[in-house]
Amino acid sequence: MTDIRHQKFAQIVVDYSTAVQPGEKVAIKATTEVVPLVREFYRLILERGAYPHVLLDIPDQEEILFAVAGDELLEFTPLFHKAAFEEFDVLIKIRGEANTRALSNVPMDRLARYQKMLGGLIATQMRRGAAGALRWMSTLCPTQAYAMEADMGFEEFQDYFYRGCYANAEIADPVAEWRKIQKNQQRYVECFEKGDLVHLRGPNVDLRLSIKGRKFNNACGRRNLPDGEIYTGPVEDSVNGWVRFTYPAVWEGQVASGIELTFEQGKIVKATAEQNQALLLTALNADPGARYLGEFAIGMNYQMNRFTKSILLDEKIGGSFHIAAGAGYPETGSVNQSAIHWDMICDMRQDSEILLDGEVIYRNGAFTF
Repeated sequence: MTDIRHQKFAQIVVDYSTAVQPGEKVAIKATTEVVPLVREFYRLILERGAYPHVLLDIPDQEEILFAVAGDELLEFTPLFHKAAFEEFDVLIKIRGEANTRALSNVPMDRLARYQKMLGGLIATQMRRGAAGALRWMSTLCPTQAYAMEADMGFEEFQDYFYRGCYANAEIADPVAEWRKIQKNQQRYVECFEKGDLVHLRGPNVDLRLSIKGRKFNNACGRRNLPDGEIYTGPVEDSVNGWVRFTYPAVWEGQVASGIELTFEQGKIVKATAEQNQALLLTALNADPGARYLGEFAIGMNYQMNRFTKSILLDEKIGGSFHIAAGAGYPETGSVNQSAIHWDMICDMRQDSEILLDGEVIYRNGAFTF
């Protein structure tokens, strides 16, 4: 029996997020773990007169790769994936992991090699996306593994996920809901784009950065689901101060927690973690751009209200902000380049505020206007 939430989810992505048109080449990158959802995408794309191409990975594919492949193979870009990123009109990436900890014991140097290959694909995605040549969507499908990471039952996690996507059964027109969100968030985008100096302060942060001349993106279901954030690339050498992240950060299936970063003239000059500092330092030493910020964002999806260990969901938590070490989005004006893009989240719902050019515009997890 078809899950109505799968149909609504596919409708959002195909008709709203990527606006698939007749004759276009559409890549669907997923795992065999999420075939029921892929089937709905495949059907709807065909109905729209486009050409779906399905790229399915087996659930433990990366685990086998790291166990068997030599170092040179870790840096090899699969040809079908390369074509999808470089040549297609639409790219839909659906994560569907059966084991979120499969790479926990992979040596750091081998992870870095693999990340370098993935970084090349992401750079192509960002470049073509900024130029309007590629419409891409990055999302996931609930699995038992994600539910366990979130300390939820499987049905509970599915409900939480689809509610955050506005694809739950109670929503009559999910596309209309995302258009409302787009209109509401645009007010805050326009406010920031008129400003220069952002000051975040609270018990876990005292950070200043410039957004002068930068474009804020209104993340309203176009490139992520769940979605609900506004973000930009801060001026690279403008970041000063410190932040202590209230949530753990996950990178390639490994977790670092209690992370605190100190910035001087944009660069991370001190980085500590209570758990897995080696992981943190390996990521930040990946290349020169890894110690500068590629993103500053404010989470605005108040359906997302608990930590799940999935960055796609957690970075949207209403009342939080996050920054990403590494690659920036060129369409925001960011020029920072790196093989990594690692998001780290800080809660702002208590005794915290954001000032823009000296004026408080956000307090305790919500805008003041």
